[in-house]
Amino acid sequence: MPPNPVRVRFAPSPTGYLHVGGARTVLFNWLFARHEGGEFLLRIEDTDTERNRPELIEAIFDSMRWLGLDWDGDPVHQSARTDVYVAAADQLVSAGRAYACECTPEQVQERATARGGPPGYDGFCRDRALPVGPGRALRFRTPDDGATSFSDLVRGDVSFENAGIEDFVLLRSNGTPTFLLANIVDDHFMAITHVIRGEEHVNGTPKYLLLAEALELGFRPVFAHLPLLVNEQRKKLSKRRDDVAVGDYRTRGFLPEAMVNYLALLGWGPPDGVEVRPVGELVELFRLDDVNPSPAFFDVKKLTHVNAEHIRGLDVEDFLARATPFLSGGAPAEAALRAMAPLVQERVRTLDEVDAMVDFLWLDEPEMDQASWEKELVNGKAGSAMLDESIERFAALGPDGWNAAAIRTSVEDATVALGFVNAEGNPQLAKTQGPIRVATTGRRVGPPLFEALELLGHDRTLDRLRSARARLS
Repeated sequence: MPPNPVRVRFAPSPTGYLHVGGARTVLFNWLFARHEGGEFLLRIEDTDTERNRPELIEAIFDSMRWLGLDWDGDPVHQSARTDVYVAAADQLVSAGRAYACECTPEQVQERATARGGPPGYDGFCRDRALPVGPGRALRFRTPDDGATSFSDLVRGDVSFENAGIEDFVLLRSNGTPTFLLANIVDDHFMAITHVIRGEEHVNGTPKYLLLAEALELGFRPVFAHLPLLVNEQRKKLSKRRDDVAVGDYRTRGFLPEAMVNYLALLGWGPPDGVEVRPVGELVELFRLDDVNPSPAFFDVKKLTHVNAEHIRGLDVEDFLARATPFLSGGAPAEAALRAMAPLVQERVRTLDEVDAMVDFLWLDEPEMDQASWEKELVNGKAGSAMLDESIERFAALGPDGWNAAAIRTSVEDATVALGFVNAEGNPQLAKTQGPIRVATTGRRVGPPLFEALELLGHDRTLDRLRSARARLS
């Protein structure tokens, strides 16, 4: 045991990827363990040999490493402990707390439909005294009366009437253990002190406790069931419907520290109300008692905001190192980004936006966004007139006078000449920069225009403006 006896665990199954709900569960376990100076352990639920895909477990580990969520010791593989679970099941049979059942899932469903009652197993084989053997599942004999209760750090006191809990399966008909049996046996074996998991496991907790009592383990951890994650329609996040894979957010240019920061806010918040902060501060401030049981909205817009704040907090060299893998133009793109790094860093929200911010510098011709072209140059009020005015003034500047301040003055003069001024007579640049930006960069959104044109150069800027004007004609 460690000096501080707190021990928590995360138990992924090798049948899927790490989704944001699972990542939030991992994070809360990790934050609690690190805050308490305890241990964060891993257990692999790989007893279902037909569905296991070991490469998916490695993908889950990779996502955890990317998030910076390290673990203590080697993961425990349940597939290596089948004999232990079978021995526990035999102990329950010997004590009269488990029995053999030959009902198929289809038969259970048919009887439930016929009786018109609640779904689930009806105890059909409970008193048939069938021999335990191949082809027969093993079920736990749930008490007929009484209640099973527990105190939850998030939900308070929770109680279930035993009569409402069906006789659940311990060993499947093929002899493999179910999650419920392996879970309690392993938590006891690993000396887990706190079980921190999603709300969907609340209904399984009385079964967990009944098994602990029947196996005479003398074991009862502290429970904390985390709030449900919901989407914009306040529906439970779904792998089929929602964008929930952590790996997808990594690919789209979200920073791991931003992802961790935002996931920590899903059901919990720092007591001082400051939401965007480094991981070390999250560890220092995190308390399970502060977790809110209400459903938490996974808001991609807020995640994007948090990510943008973390990007702006990077030093320039770190930003360059992280953004470079998202560039498509090799060395020329890297040189363009280095020339504009501070300006780009202030404006991108995700790293996959970086390439579009700088590609106009190294491409022979900008990649024209048709929607931007239509809005600013075909349908915009400034349109062709602003191109004409800027071409004339930029040509007069010449290469020697080409700098951001002079470019700005030229655009302001053109704006006033076309009558785009406010009540005080000041130029309304917001209405006239668009045609220039689209003509030179191909998009309506980008780095500061005047600094961008200075880097693009006098001659290339004029060439693009004239090309755009000819296209309009």
